[in-house]
Amino acid sequence: MTLPHRSPPALPSPSPSSPLPRVPSPGASSGEGGARGRRCPDRPHITELLLSAFAGHRNTGLPLGPLTLLAGASGSGKTSALRAYQALARLGGGVGLGEAFPAPDACVPERARADAQGRRGFRVGCTADGPEGPVRLEVAVQAEPTLRIAGERLTADGVVLLESALRDPRGRTVHAAWHTAGTAPVTRGPLPDDRLGTALLPLRVAGRTPGERRVLAAAEQMVVALRSVFACDPRPDGMRDAVPTGTGRLLGGCGNLADVLWRTRTECAIRYGLLVSAVRAGCAGPVTGLLAEPCGGGLVRALLDRGDGTRTALGRLGDGELRYVALALVLLTGPGVLEVDASGEVPAALQTLTVLADGLDRGMDPLQRAELLRLAARMCERGHIRLVGAVSDASWAAGVDGVTVVHLNRD
Repeated sequence: MTLPHRSPPALPSPSPSSPLPRVPSPGASSGEGGARGRRCPDRPHITELLLSAFAGHRNTGLPLGPLTLLAGASGSGKTSALRAYQALARLGGGVGLGEAFPAPDACVPERARADAQGRRGFRVGCTADGPEGPVRLEVAVQAEPTLRIAGERLTADGVVLLESALRDPRGRTVHAAWHTAGTAPVTRGPLPDDRLGTALLPLRVAGRTPGERRVLAAAEQMVVALRSVFACDPRPDGMRDAVPTGTGRLLGGCGNLADVLWRTRTECAIRYGLLVSAVRAGCAGPVTGLLAEPCGGGLVRALLDRGDGTRTALGRLGDGELRYVALALVLLTGPGVLEVDASGEVPAALQTLTVLADGLDRGMDPLQRAELLRLAARMCERGHIRLVGAVSDASWAAGVDGVTVVHLNRD
């Protein structure tokens, strides 16, 4: 995928009727049926990341399959794409803009010019598929002079279900309108300018008409698809030492891996066996077990059982081996073990966990990355987990079924 070499425009002046550029909704058709006429998956999940104007991206749509590799040289925008996905996930969980985008200036395209009111910003969005068919979310964010939402649009089958626009630069709300299809076609009201309106709709929409119920169903699908995200970049230096026992929920840097093993080893014998098999395939020497043991002072450390009475502390492994072990654990576990913000209102069987892995193959040898990719393909095929990984070169992934490779260029 080649990124267009054009200077990104400044954030447009907000308009009550058009805060965002009009784009066809995925699955749209000339009739009311559209995507509703086809069989849709039960588990809501993100199928496309939209980077209309974000960091180095301009008019970029990244298709996302169950297992997606974003491939490109340094500076091609792999990390920024993952950062945009993670920010959208946090907004879907209800956090404020400042928490989702802690460094908003870095999200503004470098050549973006300020408009007549001195404003600059960025645009991101995504498409979520599920029981309601493809639903598209687009968000325009004003980064300067103050961080706030300038516009938001939620669409499905070509119908605008929610649209908001920033009218009063001095106020702290956006003017929103959502689909009603009752005696009045839309309902209007204010929404906070620092929260994602889609995530707030269940608090504002009564669901009295078929149109309102459709809005609620689409919003719920989008929020459920976004929320269960685990951003993971194992850091070997933080995994070598003994760690205190805690919640047993794996952090993004995987520094508390020993604590997670201490908690989970006996919880599921089948997954533990799969993890040991994966570690055996990717680590040097014999491996018959992966375990944790107390080492005094409330600390635990992780070890490899070599099967002959020898136990090797994970701290003795190489960086590639440590990253391989951590990522294998991530793929073989779930939201109850990972530090993720899963939706508590939706049964786990109807949710999909998405792992965002920056530098997926960093430090690994060809055998390790091939074994990890095969493991990821098997797990993603089941539908309960999805993976978006960033790699510099994806040629080694050729021939693996189920892998979507998206190539990013620097120019």
